[in-house]
Amino acid sequence: MIDHIQAHTTHARRGRLGNAFRYGVDLVLTDMTATPPWPISRNRFNLWSLWDREHGGPRRNGRGVEWFRDELRKRGFPVQRAKLLLLTQPTFLWFHFNPVSFWIATIDDAPCAFVAEVNNTFGHRHCYFCAHDDFRPIAAADTLTATKLMHVSPFQQVDGIYKFRFSLTALAVKIRINYQNGREGVVATLSGPRTPATSRSLLWAALRRPAGAVRVLALIHWQAAILFLKRAPFMKTPAPPELAVSESPTFREKAL
Repeated sequence: MIDHIQAHTTHARRGRLGNAFRYGVDLVLTDMTATPPWPISRNRFNLWSLWDREHGGPRRNGRGVEWFRDELRKRGFPVQRAKLLLLTQPTFLWFHFNPVSFWIATIDDAPCAFVAEVNNTFGHRHCYFCAHDDFRPIAAADTLTATKLMHVSPFQQVDGIYKFRFSLTALAVKIRINYQNGREGVVATLSGPRTPATSRSLLWAALRRPAGAVRVLALIHWQAAILFLKRAPFMKTPAPPELAVSESPTFREKAL
């Protein structure tokens, strides 16, 4: 199974200095075992590519879906009953960058756990494991929280919490991340319909939004320039977090 998600992402800065934007982005949702249609390949060069080494563990040294399976097993998740999926922006030609990808574990097509695999432009990665303490399905109205532990934007502190709302149905993906740090923060959304990936849709994506991840990185720096001109406070980049994977507080309470 591989779906093409023609999504939109929005970011709205909260607090003393406002800034907001909305962009289109092309993602795929896959179990990482299916044979994708040309022009996308798994673990080999193509116009679009999905590389195990780019996901699941340290950047450029990942283990793909096996890493996610191991993380679920550590926490007692019934992996044998689950379908394991990755929602991500694939590599375009030779260039790979994802602000965030999502590993998703579903049972009977309902999401029951997910990992937000967050990357910054400084080469750091941190993963946030989110699930209810009994691994019941995650409803669209549920809020799962995680403490922010990695520097993402130089205009936001490494402090506060993320509040995730996550919906995955047969028709669409809808994700809302509310970063809160007192009166400051950012609300980000990602949403789009699920349609089967085809050669035609993937080629059209390359023509409609050329350069893929290169475009995303350019837009990130464009928004950073706007904030700099607005004189947003600029934070020094701290060291990456020591933990490779952290857990939502409710799940951590059970694990402890």
